[in-house]
Amino acid sequence: MPLKTIIKSAQVTLANRRTERRARQQLCAELAAFQTPAERAELDLILGRHTVEETREIREILNQQDYERQRAWPVVTGYSR
Repeated sequence: MPLKTIIKSAQVTLANRRTERRARQQLCAELAAFQTPAERAELDLILGRHTVEETREIREILNQQDYERQRAWPVVTGYSR
């Protein structure tokens, strides 16, 4: 494979990764807005209408955000569990 083709392929791959990373960051920011129990319940109802495969990425992000909130809770409030 010519060097020019390899370089072009690498450039395209990097550009695609940047685009995917930005899209995931935007999705994470949008999902972070669902913080109250009522908002999360509504979101869970919406996700429940779709297959596990369709909602996998969203559920992974929500689980990670929940984990991060739980870890930050003692620091924010000054209490430990």
